[in-house]
Amino acid sequence: MENYEIDKFLEKKDYDIQKSGNARWIDQKCTPDVINVIADCVFNYYEQNGNIEFTSRDIWESEYSGEIIELYFNKPHLKDPSTNNEYDKFFAQPLELLSYSNILTKEKKGNRNYYTINNLKLLEYISLTDKNTYTFLVKYIEKVLEDSNIIEPFNLFFEHQNKSNYNFLKRSFSKFIISNTKINKETEVNRIFIKVINPLACFNKKLGTRRGTISDEIIYYSDLLYNSLNFRDIYSDKPKGISRKNWRKQQEEKPSIKIDLHKSNKAVKFLHKFNEKYRKGYTEVYDKHEGLGTQMHHIFPKNEFKEISYFYENIISLTPTQHLTYAHPKNNTNLINREYQKFILEEKATRIQENITNNNIETIYSFDRLIEVLNEGFNKNYEEKDNNYKNSLSIIKECYENIL
Repeated sequence: MENYEIDKFLEKKDYDIQKSGNARWIDQKCTPDVINVIADCVFNYYEQNGNIEFTSRDIWESEYSGEIIELYFNKPHLKDPSTNNEYDKFFAQPLELLSYSNILTKEKKGNRNYYTINNLKLLEYISLTDKNTYTFLVKYIEKVLEDSNIIEPFNLFFEHQNKSNYNFLKRSFSKFIISNTKINKETEVNRIFIKVINPLACFNKKLGTRRGTISDEIIYYSDLLYNSLNFRDIYSDKPKGISRKNWRKQQEEKPSIKIDLHKSNKAVKFLHKFNEKYRKGYTEVYDKHEGLGTQMHHIFPKNEFKEISYFYENIISLTPTQHLTYAHPKNNTNLINREYQKFILEEKATRIQENITNNNIETIYSFDRLIEVLNEGFNKNYEEKDNNYKNSLSIIKECYENIL
């Protein structure tokens, strides 16, 4: 899904809080990773049951949710009675955000909220990765603030980052929320404030808020996550000779192996469906061994390159012969045929170009992400902005100059 498609979706609705009076358009548990996982649970529920009405409890009690919540957040089992209050918020708050954004529709029956899916495509996009969720979240927050005419204090703070503008922003936001919603305590507003300002600060590479005041450094993506790293703990173990920035990046890139595998499996599943729908299941590599692409191959092995294991640009559909005779010589998945790897990267670039230029199918690829894959796979530092088909092929050629 392209950014303009998200923008087009958001443009259709007026999110003005002054009109809705809804204070729960975002909340404490609405972090990119939590929203992503709850959206994943909802999408899985849809795949199992179709687009039927569901409650927060239905998602909560599904077997899939139990496995994923424990995997990602190392929390007690969902059926543990002592966790009822915590899990009620954990599921309900992201569902309220998805409802206010109009991805879900909500109907109140008695004292229960019942949801149905209103935009399956966007729900699936958010469910695939927390970075997708983050992209949507930033755009959603900006649109709500613009529609509510409360964006200017945020713009002022991001343009001129000082304590005076921070305090003005915080007071303005607090006054606005208390005046237009049922929230009447500043302490509760402050819990929401951090979920509003910090995603925008991270996106703009600016200072945000930390511990109730202006942060002393820019907000990093890891600061936004429910499982965020404690920066004091991070730096206390930093070896000498490594910059704070590089050390922090190393710590942020330590997700569990099982989480990486789950993300990779989601990407493979999505691409398999996409290939079936738009390419009739045909291989993405055109050579003398063409046929049905029944096997999804990681161009850079997922066990070595976890950070890009779930990038669509790093996954390609192959026939069994292409996969186990050429990509992995002699059926040995520990071996990589570098010449064939170069060839299938060029083929992937061609498929990306076809996807981007075809207005009749969903756009799922990006040349910038392909360059990110190449940077990771070859330990390079090519610019990851404004790339296209021609320069991507040129970069692929350069990467193999001293290899082949």
